Amino acid sequence: MLYNEKKHMFWLYKKVGEFLKDAVYAANDGIITTFAVVAGVVGASLDPVIILVLGFANLFADGISMASGSYLGTKSEEDQCTQERGRNLKVLRENRELYKERVSKFLRNKGYGEIKVTELSQLILENEQFALDFMLHEDRGLCQQVENRAFKGAAVTFVSFLIAGLVPLVPYIFFSNGANTFIYAVLFTGVALFVVGAARSAFIEKSWIVAGVEMFSVGGVAAAIAYGIGYMVSVIVVR
Repeated sequence: MLYNEKKHMFWLYKKVGEFLKDAVYAANDGIITTFAVVAGVVGASLDPVIILVLGFANLFADGISMASGSYLGTKSEEDQCTQERGRNLKVLRENRELYKERVSKFLRNKGYGEIKVTELSQLILENEQFALDFMLHEDRGLCQQVENRAFKGAAVTFVSFLIAGLVPLVPYIFFSNGANTFIYAVLFTGVALFVVGAARSAFIEKSWIVAGVEMFSVGGVAAAIAYGIGYMVSVIVVR
């Protein structure tokens, strides 16, 4: 029972961890960019309806932009990995001794003695796919490809950006005419930044409090700068 539970947790960490960076980055960006729109409109003392119009327009436009950027970036990495894999496969099949020497050289650089280098290089080359993965990852720094990684990463980016970016708009959706609506938006934004940061602790070796405070601090500074810039620009334009 305990083994199955650990196995399930490992599978969960592996699957979710693959896209954790995409989710956190998109969520943080969604919160801050949407809050910047809210701050700018509030600074200009415009109608709250404009906050919703500009907020949702920004939410979908930036979300699509980030998702497409994530897709193209990951796709480029996958294409590079495919090309490198093809080159390495050609060397492995046409000049096995040269490939073995590359593996041996890498192992020597890691501090292994000649006896271990000989044993390990022979063991690595017994499995063609492992030999390719080993050199691509260890020597070239390229990760093993994940099926539909680019599409899944883009989907995670878009959904995370959309959900997190909606948070600063929630007060204006439910009580847009309230006197303290902007204060609620600030509080919601702060809580969202902390929650997104704390969620990382499930997949990294860091306390959820530390992870939350870290995200809150970094995002809070960025949000404060966005508010300041939005306010100054709004004042200049109004004048």
